Amino acid sequence: MRKSVSPSEIGGTMTAPASKSVTQRAAAAALLSEGPVVILNPSRSDDSEAAIRAVRALGARAEWEADRVVIQGGSQARESVLDCGESGLCLRMFTPIAALFEEEMKLTGQGSLCRRPIGRIEQPLSDLGAACTTQDGYLPLTVKGPLKGGQARIDASLGSQFLTGLLMALPRAERDSVLSVERLTSIPYIQLTLRLLAQFGISVSHQDFETFRIEGGQKYRKAEYRVEGDWSGAALIMVAAALSGTVRIKGLDLDSPQGDKQIIDIFGRAGAKIIVSSTWVEVSRAPLQAFEFDVTHCPDLAPALVPLASGARGTSIIHGMERLVHKESNRAYVLAREFKSLGVDIRLERNEMIIKGGTIRGGSVNSHGDHRIAMAAAVAALVAEDTIAIEGADCVKKSYPDFFEDLRSLGGRIHE
Repeated sequence: MRKSVSPSEIGGTMTAPASKSVTQRAAAAALLSEGPVVILNPSRSDDSEAAIRAVRALGARAEWEADRVVIQGGSQARESVLDCGESGLCLRMFTPIAALFEEEMKLTGQGSLCRRPIGRIEQPLSDLGAACTTQDGYLPLTVKGPLKGGQARIDASLGSQFLTGLLMALPRAERDSVLSVERLTSIPYIQLTLRLLAQFGISVSHQDFETFRIEGGQKYRKAEYRVEGDWSGAALIMVAAALSGTVRIKGLDLDSPQGDKQIIDIFGRAGAKIIVSSTWVEVSRAPLQAFEFDVTHCPDLAPALVPLASGARGTSIIHGMERLVHKESNRAYVLAREFKSLGVDIRLERNEMIIKGGTIRGGSVNSHGDHRIAMAAAVAALVAEDTIAIEGADCVKKSYPDFFEDLRSLGGRIHE
């Protein structure tokens, strides 16, 4: 699908989209719970749908209702194949969970997920009692339990999603476990996992995010869980406001461990006008200045920072580009290529993206099937010299299905 976005001034009030990361974790916790769990305000993104397919395949009953999904956990897999779609979190989180079951389970994926490396999960699962094989380090993956617990070493330099899966699965294992974690990135996502586990009655301790101790034989307990707003999606709307208007966003948890909440700090560095209350965050257009930021622990924030830097005066530097390689696209390379085609002075040097603010021309951008690139291009279009056409814009369904509708409701000029 192609969408075109013309220069626009935006304004108004909206509610933040629900977090797909939290929805997926809540669905996994509900699967492992003894009683039915009502998940309120769930994300209906493609990634969230993948998580619901996963819990059904693993024996749960899951029913969508208007503003909730009701999940009754199960103890026996119903299917032998689990399709994770394009969701990296679904694949890496549900692999250890599937390893709790004695039935052999094959995990598959689609699109870019088939090109993302997963070989590092084989040895830790073996050390913890399960059998796991991949196709030369890529999908398809086969896992067979039961996961028993014990000790394992985890290389988390490529991300924290597999560690999240272990932290969710090992409390249900028969033995206590100790995980030694090396080079952990995306620490805020582990904080998000630990907070959700605590809310479901699960105890996990850690020392400096390097050693995790998990008692086996724990029980998940929760009757109702509300999904918080998504700082990743909201950050893009906030950047749109900083460039082109005033927007008030409700439904965000200011105490959330979500890493993309750091957009507030970045706005301070860039000179954007921002007001934070207990129930909303308001961002308004203001003269922007160059900034510097490291996205190592919040890589999903990078696409929002590119249009922000493109509209700022001076040269901005975004560090941590190696964290963007294994996304839905090689996100660092694609961002640089597509924004350069719009006239932005942008280049990659080793682990840095260097962006000189200035004119954003109109033109055409290829999303490369990457939801965050499509949204970043749409935000840039608000202050471009002419319309920007976005090829493959429907990929936003992966994380934020209502993105273009929300942008239009705020005054964005969007054409099919």
